[in-house]
Amino acid sequence: MAALDRFDPWDPAFVADPYPAYAGLRERGRVLYYEPSDQWLVPHHADVSALLRDRRLGRTYRHRFTHEEFGRTAPPPEQEPFHTLNDHGMLDLEPPDHTRIRRLVTKAFTPRTVERLKPYVEGLAGDLVAALVDAGGGDLLRDVAEPLPVAVIAEMLGIPESDRAPLRPWSADICGMYELNPSEETAERAVRASVEFSEYLRTLIAARRTDPGDDLISGLIAAHDEDDRLTEQEMISTCVLLLNAGHEATVNSTVNGWWALFRHPDQLAALRADHSLVPGAVEELMRYDTPLQLFERWVLDEIEIDGTVIPRGAELALLFGSANHDPAVFTDPGRLDLTRRDNPHISFSAGIHYCVGAPLARIELAASMRALLERAPSLRLAKEPERTPNFVIRGLAGLAVEVG
Repeated sequence: MAALDRFDPWDPAFVADPYPAYAGLRERGRVLYYEPSDQWLVPHHADVSALLRDRRLGRTYRHRFTHEEFGRTAPPPEQEPFHTLNDHGMLDLEPPDHTRIRRLVTKAFTPRTVERLKPYVEGLAGDLVAALVDAGGGDLLRDVAEPLPVAVIAEMLGIPESDRAPLRPWSADICGMYELNPSEETAERAVRASVEFSEYLRTLIAARRTDPGDDLISGLIAAHDEDDRLTEQEMISTCVLLLNAGHEATVNSTVNGWWALFRHPDQLAALRADHSLVPGAVEELMRYDTPLQLFERWVLDEIEIDGTVIPRGAELALLFGSANHDPAVFTDPGRLDLTRRDNPHISFSAGIHYCVGAPLARIELAASMRALLERAPSLRLAKEPERTPNFVIRGLAGLAVEVG
């Protein structure tokens, strides 16, 4: 069977385990056109890493071209609320707007700031795991993986605890649009969530203008009011991006990681015997089952990859999951090895769009892992989990566990 025939993001069997298909793609070439999504697939680590840094590519083209000039069709008018929200976040902007917004946001994620959050993160992780243990088990996704990063980023932004319940559902509905060829129903949910999320943040921003606090939203307002460096829409879009990106990868890395550990009892036993392996385990688990499988780039200026000319207006699908299993970079990539020393995975991306929250995500992942190792040493799988049907954002519908 041809390699491209095995690459099927809408096939549950492929979604369950895409890595054998990736091996076929890598064997077939460095760039392959995939007609169902009208994208060029890039499966090799070296190419993905280089292209993430290539300024001939962009997350958007609107800073240089109209839709017509770029040979693309404008989104349907009914999707406007989603695209307005999405297109003003720094993840989908290019310089100079990206530079301006990222410079402001980075101040909230300096090593010193993130390190100050560590006791709060570890305390919250401990509390969540203690509750799980007291209950004799539960859903690791619902009880630990989700509430930890949502609470941390909401705390940073200054979102009251009483307002946090809709954050994860809003995020899930918006992130549905990042899958390949999203359905009309997915788009409708994303639009509805975009409107509700934006309205909530607009109200919260207005309240912070009157009564500022020691939080990131107040800081963004101050930057906007003092130097006119952020529009209100940019503030709203930035907050949504931080909430979405600030927990989606962490949630999925947690459950993907523990599901991998349960399937590799020798590695789990080694981790339980030596908690100093936790930092390396976090990196290896993110590599082994990558939470974000694909990242897209528009071709702003014609490029050539291995003799294949990719024209302006084309879209590249950079396959993070494949890159993280490339045997040219990782020895025996299909093996989970928590002691792996050379691990240049690209799960946090690279270049100007490298994840600004990566240091915080690492602290969160390590904190929940340590809490589970220390407080739930007998943690075990209660039943085999189901994967979500999503390909791009890879996760589980739940992870039932038992303790005691």
